[in-house]
Amino acid sequence: MGRLTAFLFAAFAAAGITSSAHAQDATGLQKLATLDQSKAWQGVGRLNLGGTGFCTGTLIAPDQVLTAAHCLFDASTGIRMDDADIEFLAGWRAGRAAAYRGVRQSVVHAGYVYKGRENVDRVSSDIALIQLDQPIRHPSITPFETGNQVRQGQELQVVSYAKDRAEAPSIQQTCHVLAKDPGVYVTSCDVDFGASGAPVFVMEDGKARIMSVVSAKAEWNTRKVSLTVGVEDRLSELLDQMERSDGVFTRATPQTNRLTFKSGLQPSGARFVKP
Repeated sequence: MGRLTAFLFAAFAAAGITSSAHAQDATGLQKLATLDQSKAWQGVGRLNLGGTGFCTGTLIAPDQVLTAAHCLFDASTGIRMDDADIEFLAGWRAGRAAAYRGVRQSVVHAGYVYKGRENVDRVSSDIALIQLDQPIRHPSITPFETGNQVRQGQELQVVSYAKDRAEAPSIQQTCHVLAKDPGVYVTSCDVDFGASGAPVFVMEDGKARIMSVVSAKAEWNTRKVSLTVGVEDRLSELLDQMERSDGVFTRATPQTNRLTFKSGLQPSGARFVKP
């Protein structure tokens, strides 16, 4: 197993968004430009973040959206964003969404500490759960189920919004798990700014199930990769936090959960680059 010694940096929400995506590029990303192409993925949506940028989020229950924890922080101030400033646009495409919802409350994983764009310690707990102000109950918008741990080499799919493809989702039909450590996967999935929080799917029994969410993009041995956070154990923790929450963020002081790869992928020595 090689070492993750190349440049690592967080895939934070982008500002100054344009819409100039090509239908398909060299990475295998395919733009879901029509209703027919996107109808199976309407539960994936764009999270608008107070006018400063966007992330990707995914409906996992009629009133619950899964995303990355760092999306809920203002990158310029490091301050937790007010839930009232966040909007979920399910199935956003060509200037319209299949459903628009505000946010009632949100929780970030208890192990997450926002330390800015140049810090990778947060990746293994970079996951958050949002409760919408109203459930989405629409026949064309189906919440996704979540999956279990996956094996190294397993085939994946990812659906995301990102820089230069903010007006419609794109799908990468085939990418793979390159390496894994408890709670963290290194994948060959192509991501860019705005793709933070995007769902990474495995196919189980003919269904697309979320196995992780996108946290960061990186280079590993000159290859572009993404770092994703496993859903398996963390989702139950987030649901428990939400049940105990008073709706005013998480009051407990979180502890830093360092990203260390027992498999030999070590971030030490990496030079971080601001996006």
